[in-house]
Amino acid sequence: MVGRNEAGEIVPVDSTFVCISAAGPRRDLDKGAREQPYWDAHERFVDRLVEAGFIVMGGPLPDEGGALIIVRAPSEADVRETLRDDPWYVHGVLELVDVKRWEVYVDRWRT
Repeated sequence: MVGRNEAGEIVPVDSTFVCISAAGPRRDLDKGAREQPYWDAHERFVDRLVEAGFIVMGGPLPDEGGALIIVRAPSEADVRETLRDDPWYVHGVLELVDVKRWEVYVDRWRT
């Protein structure tokens, strides 16, 4: 099944996106991810998105305090709308820097 993105391009209904976040103003770079403010709420939020099949893979970028996640969604707008309520974005622990649609050509993990 296909749909159209914001630019009117035909895309699969569930496209893959790469989301890159940077450390926000409330991120303590001297502490690990689990020691950041709002960790419990962020973890619950992420777990729900994983269970729903939205987040496919993700984790921190420990050298800079940001994060990278791979998600499946119909459009970039859907990705941004879904992520905006993450407690870490709401409270400035992370800032969403970029969302890019990604065509996966190589995936050794896929069965």
